[in-house]
Amino acid sequence: MISNDIIMPVFLRRNLMGRGGSQDVAGTLLNVRRTAIFVVLLLGYAYYRSADMSAGLASLGLLAFAAISQMAPALFGGLVWRQANARGAIAGMTLGFIVWAYLLFLPSLGGPDNSHVAATVLGFLFPFTTVFSGPAADPLVNASALSLLVNVVAYVVGSLTRAPKPLERLQAGVFIRRKSRTEKAFRGRKTKITVLDLKTTIARYLGQERMQRSFQTYERQSGRWLEDHLPADMGLIHFSEQLLGSAIGSSSARLVLSLVLQRLDDTSSDTAWLLDQASEALQYNQDMLQTALSQMDQGIAVFDSSNNLIIWNRRFRQLLDLPETAGQVGFPLADIVSMLTQRGDIRREDGKRLIANFLTLDKPFLLELSGGARIIEVRTNAMPDKGIVTTYTDITQRVAADMALKQANETLELRVAERTGELTRVNKEVAEARAAAEEANIGKTRFFAAAGHDILQPLNAARLYSSSLVERLGESENSMLVQNIDSSLESVETILGAVLDISRLDTGAMKPRLQSVPLNDLLRRIETDFAPVARAANLKFTVMPTSLTVRTDPNLLRRLVQNLVSNAIKYTLTGKVLVGVRREGGDAVIQVLDSGIGIPASKFRTVFKEFARLDEGAKTAAGLGLGLSIVDRISRVLNHSVDLQSKPGKGTRFRVRMPIDSTAASSTKVTPSEPIRTAEPLHGLRVLCIDNEPLILEGMKLLLEGWGCSVSTTPSFDVWQQGLTAHDLRPDAIIADYHLDNGTGIDMIRAIRLYFGSDIPSLLVTADRSPEVRASAERDGITLQNKPVRPASMRAWLTQLSVSMKAAAE
Repeated sequence: MISNDIIMPVFLRRNLMGRGGSQDVAGTLLNVRRTAIFVVLLLGYAYYRSADMSAGLASLGLLAFAAISQMAPALFGGLVWRQANARGAIAGMTLGFIVWAYLLFLPSLGGPDNSHVAATVLGFLFPFTTVFSGPAADPLVNASALSLLVNVVAYVVGSLTRAPKPLERLQAGVFIRRKSRTEKAFRGRKTKITVLDLKTTIARYLGQERMQRSFQTYERQSGRWLEDHLPADMGLIHFSEQLLGSAIGSSSARLVLSLVLQRLDDTSSDTAWLLDQASEALQYNQDMLQTALSQMDQGIAVFDSSNNLIIWNRRFRQLLDLPETAGQVGFPLADIVSMLTQRGDIRREDGKRLIANFLTLDKPFLLELSGGARIIEVRTNAMPDKGIVTTYTDITQRVAADMALKQANETLELRVAERTGELTRVNKEVAEARAAAEEANIGKTRFFAAAGHDILQPLNAARLYSSSLVERLGESENSMLVQNIDSSLESVETILGAVLDISRLDTGAMKPRLQSVPLNDLLRRIETDFAPVARAANLKFTVMPTSLTVRTDPNLLRRLVQNLVSNAIKYTLTGKVLVGVRREGGDAVIQVLDSGIGIPASKFRTVFKEFARLDEGAKTAAGLGLGLSIVDRISRVLNHSVDLQSKPGKGTRFRVRMPIDSTAASSTKVTPSEPIRTAEPLHGLRVLCIDNEPLILEGMKLLLEGWGCSVSTTPSFDVWQQGLTAHDLRPDAIIADYHLDNGTGIDMIRAIRLYFGSDIPSLLVTADRSPEVRASAERDGITLQNKPVRPASMRAWLTQLSVSMKAAAE
């Protein structure tokens, strides 16, 4: 008792107040107990040597019991009186022991008998009794009674001179039951606390904003205004309890409101119970955390700022195979490393490096134990108190799996080499097959090109002769027969041209060459080509001017729009065909509108397929349905979307979208083109025709002379130069075939222009539809028309040339 209840509490309190570090107190406790035993024995022996032992052992026992009885007032007073405190208890026991020593202890040591003092004092205090002063009075009873009386008086007086401390209130609240709180708190349905007190208390737990919002809601629901200075009623108390319970729980809310209602400065037993519950919850959470850590497959150890162990789990000791002595608070990290060194898991010279690895944050390292039989991955992270938390993961199996995988990879190299050789052989065969297919495709393309050229040559001659016959026979009896021949040749020409175009698009022979293209120039050419055709069909054909410049391939775009315009004129019986351009954001949209027969919505996809024709379209115009198929292919090559909108019987609108060329100058001046005066005669227009086919030259001469032109022909530049005389005038126009016996038509046009020193307007007629030929012709400013030549297109070009020449002369 002396060591546990007197000396050790004082020692531990001073140690904690001095903020001493954690240390082993087992040795100190053992020394304290040994010293206490020695002192007690020494005092007993001293009393034995000094006391008068004639009184007997019973008297000594009574003397001791009288001394122990001095603790009774403080003990029992603390169980029944809440105002009792340590000052009163110490004062009472001190004075009681002094009286006991004066009256009983000193006489036992051979001193004077002072029993008469006790009898005198008690007789004075209790004059009507003979218990303390009569002949039967016992000196031991008198001394014990007087010492206890002095003890009680000092206990009461000392307790009343100072208010109890919080710890004393807490201890008293454990043993002393209070009156019901509601007995002190309520007066009828009103309380002693105000509305402001409730708001202040609840704001500590819920915050000022949420408290204000909740009380405003209560005011709206109850229909009354809460004044802060007015006392709170039971309804507001119940509302406050529910509101507070939503944050801290119903039990804690009830306790907080009870303390507010009591308006007492002491701490009730419920407060102590609340602290016990909090301590119990803390201990429960700690146990749960320890249990969770123990169940983890990873080892966890936490070291403080001095690198001493403070938290760990069972797995940590298992992975490092540490003894139980290492599993205690305060065990240094250096000692753990020393254990691993002594066991031979790590070399002695690696000890400091290992500690440095532990202290390096966010950098995992491997720890090999038992000669590599176990491999541990260690990760270190920082703690808020400058400590570290380390985790340990057994990766032995993973490392073994990696090694096995490496070995498997090494054995796989041979199989990979074999498979690579086989794959190389297969790839070579595939490449050869692909090369053969590409060669076949190129051969097919060459065949189509050669066949097209060979077929188009006589077809072109036939068209020239048939057109001449149509114009010469006029309204004779054979005119219908000749017109039918010319129409059939035109159909053959259209079909053959479409087949060649589809073949080139499908084989990828047509590659777009993107450049800046002023749309106004492109649309003017289309107007020149199709104005005579529309006029012959009694249709109003209008092309709106535009200033936009787009990024596209001019030849492919022209071919696309030509097919759309051709279809619009072909399937429009009456009305008009309109071509225009609109700007939509960063795109230009070419629109081709007609008032023709229209297309049902269910057939929008069908019309873009090869040889697909609608029943109404077949009745309206002849054809094979290849025009829109070519449009679809060209739009995919150019990446220009084509939209279709149509209503049967109302007309059709095609929209071609393409990006505007933002780099091109936007200052293009747009002037409406003068209508082509086809009635203007071609008489006197000097035209030089060049072709290596005599039949085509003869047909061309017959056709052009029928229009009133002055025509001269030649198969080559040498023949023309030999037959040239000084009286020959410069031709007004040159019409040349591309493929000649010596060179090309472009070369001969250049030579003739150079001879006359003038940029003579020229028209190149060819069956070669490649972009290279078209680009070469455009570089020299030569107009290009594909064979078989349409007489109407050729006449439109000559007419426009004649008009411009006469306008320049005027």
